[in-house]
Amino acid sequence: MLTGSKTTFKVRQMLPDIKERMLSQSGVNARSRDLFGLRCLPGECVLQRAVMVRKKLTAREGRGWLSGTLFCTHFRVAFVPQDSPKPDDNADPVLLGDHDVALASIEKVVVVGPNRTKLVTPNSSLKFTPEELVLYCRDMRVVCFLFDRLTPESQVLEMTYSIAKTYQPPKPGSVLSFQNAALGSVEMKQFLSNRRRDAHMNWFESASDWEQELERCGATSWRVSSVNDRFEMSTSLPRFIVVPQKVLDTELKKSFAHFNEGRIPRWCWRHPRGSDLLRMASFQNNIYHEKDDIRNLEMILFGCQSSLCVVVELGEELPSPADIQLAHSRLRALCLGDISTSMSVPDDKWLSTLESTHWLDYTRSCLRKASEVACLLRGGHLTVALQEVEDRDMSCVVSSLVQVMCDPHCRTMYGFQGLVQKEWVMGAHRFYSRINYHRDNDKEEAPVFLLFLDCVWQLWSQYPSRFQLTEDFLLALHDSVHLPLFSTFLANCQRERCKRSQNLGQCYTPVNGWRDVLHPDSSTDPSDPPLPPVWDWSLQYSKPRQSRFTQPVPPNPPLQPLLNGNLNTNPDKHRLTDAVPGSVFLLSRGTFSCPTNLLPWRSSSSSSSGVYKKSHRRALSSENVPGLERLLKAWALVEYPQALTSTSGPQGPLDPYEPLLPLLMGPCMGLWRECYLRGALHAQAFSHPLSANHLHPVERLAQEVQQLKDKLEQVSTSTDPTPPAVTAEPRRADTNLNQNTNNGTFLFPASRPQSAGVLRAAPPPTSANQHTSRGAPATSAPQTRPAHKDMGGSSKHTFLFGHSSVIDAHPDQRYYSASSNAKLPKSNGPSLAS
Repeated sequence: MLTGSKTTFKVRQMLPDIKERMLSQSGVNARSRDLFGLRCLPGECVLQRAVMVRKKLTAREGRGWLSGTLFCTHFRVAFVPQDSPKPDDNADPVLLGDHDVALASIEKVVVVGPNRTKLVTPNSSLKFTPEELVLYCRDMRVVCFLFDRLTPESQVLEMTYSIAKTYQPPKPGSVLSFQNAALGSVEMKQFLSNRRRDAHMNWFESASDWEQELERCGATSWRVSSVNDRFEMSTSLPRFIVVPQKVLDTELKKSFAHFNEGRIPRWCWRHPRGSDLLRMASFQNNIYHEKDDIRNLEMILFGCQSSLCVVVELGEELPSPADIQLAHSRLRALCLGDISTSMSVPDDKWLSTLESTHWLDYTRSCLRKASEVACLLRGGHLTVALQEVEDRDMSCVVSSLVQVMCDPHCRTMYGFQGLVQKEWVMGAHRFYSRINYHRDNDKEEAPVFLLFLDCVWQLWSQYPSRFQLTEDFLLALHDSVHLPLFSTFLANCQRERCKRSQNLGQCYTPVNGWRDVLHPDSSTDPSDPPLPPVWDWSLQYSKPRQSRFTQPVPPNPPLQPLLNGNLNTNPDKHRLTDAVPGSVFLLSRGTFSCPTNLLPWRSSSSSSSGVYKKSHRRALSSENVPGLERLLKAWALVEYPQALTSTSGPQGPLDPYEPLLPLLMGPCMGLWRECYLRGALHAQAFSHPLSANHLHPVERLAQEVQQLKDKLEQVSTSTDPTPPAVTAEPRRADTNLNQNTNNGTFLFPASRPQSAGVLRAAPPPTSANQHTSRGAPATSAPQTRPAHKDMGGSSKHTFLFGHSSVIDAHPDQRYYSASSNAKLPKSNGPSLAS
């Protein structure tokens, strides 16, 4: 009888779970399954539900805890707050709510029990009831859920097992389960097929899109060629490419074999001063160069210019994909700690470990190379060709950064989206291989696109008033990369996207030639759901969240691009008239040279025409290019101390033709804290089971530091009740120069306001400085005092957590101290100020 009563009690306790599973498996619609406030997507099934669950809110969400109900479906881990409004059944479906986590973006699942933690895998067995559930995401978010004591034990265990068994693909090489769970129903397919693309951005998918870009840039001597319409010439190039007007398609076809993967020099962008930016792969040295081929190759390479061509080799100075992957993995381990051992880097070694990851070094090298190219293009009347072995990784980074620096249109939201479409999507960056959605091929995985977003954030942090897009937009794009639901990132080139969307193949017959035929691929299926582009933000974010993607910016003077001409605003300084027509130079490591094997057909061993031998002999050496050298020397001033001690500060170029050149010294490069450190506190908190009545140890430490700071202020004010006025000297508010002035040593100056967005490389996330350095204490800590009171103490005191003496009123205002005792650091390490 006793055993039977226990069994009956367990059955009664599990009745709600059984009922929910029966509802989910019966295929009822979303409206009838909206029993607990969760609006399911069409075709989405609920696997498990847990009541009385609390979610740990991040700093961006307001901190504290939020009570509600936790769900696990085939597609996501959804959390519905207790007091959330009832969902509107007539509104368009949203793939992810504000508190949801896609299963495909989860990397690790950790549970916390009484004095123990465990990494849960699909084959794990738990010998204790979890008290806390921690989800480590691939986008560096860490989401924590705390189970209440009244939560049924069966719900806790079933929820943990459900997430652990469904967050990984069922087999290597398959992500269709996540796609079909969210988009696979008939209702969702119909909804996606009826959605219209945003007409405000350029998609670069048709010839008219490219012609629109040519018209915007004023490149009238270039044309759109459809020679690769069926991907016959190159499988990785887009259907339409931009080539000089003088080159016919019949002549153009002979040039593809001379470059790796057929990626010939093609136009990317035109500077308003008349210079052209090209991209190309490396030359094929084993190809015989005929006389007609040589003429066509040089005509394409020089484009519409006749005087000078600079080939920028990207392989020597920029990191390789393997280097980027290693640096990103080290950065992730630093920010999130060791998941298996719950160990973190000590506070005193955190910044040195950050520098050893080389992530900031790689960001700096990309910005430096892009700045060099931007200054060359600013000189006018030359062609700059970016050359990479395969032209699919770092050339995308540099070409995009150059346009962000030089073109105000690319700093708007729609302009930036079009830039990504042009240089990355149509440029055939291997999104599918580099992001590694399958999680089965680590050799090709490398977050090259995330490195580019970090570089853009560096520019934004130094020139926030020159960008219409905001940090929230960059963060949303960063997170969307890890969600395998968008056609933007689920292919390596346009040809693969066309095959998946149209399910078409190509065959050749002597009678009909090339024709499209139905040819289902092994990786595609006619029933696959149509995948939306990532730019359809309404599928992911609400309207209030999207409103934070842009900010009002002052209107820029309208650019007046010269129609294939040259703007000589300062002929003595910028004209490049000393170069011999037809000269080709190589820019490598900041210097110019003309190696004999730069162009294979111009070398004495392979060239059979005396004309090109003569042209090569007339080419100038690296000592005789004063025009080019002056350009790079003018750019190099941004790294000299005298360029940083200006009393006006680089407020951004007043001339719209001038590029936004970033400051590249160590203190000027910051860590994208809102992206990389947003989950650091949660990641290191699961080893300390939290309670609603107790603060986290880090928060208690921050509160104690704040109390000590208040006591120091009281002592200083009581010692000198009438402190002398302190004259504010011009000073960079976003750097970490340890300035030994008469007023004290400020090791951790206060950061600029949140709206300015400049967040320097932060100290250890477990340190109290994470809370105090931004001028915002912990949840229960007393309010921070005004900044002017911190500077009112005697000159004998030293404030380790003092506020800056200058309030940054302008978002672009960046000063170094004019004090004679202020010294520039010799190292290129990251900044300490957060």
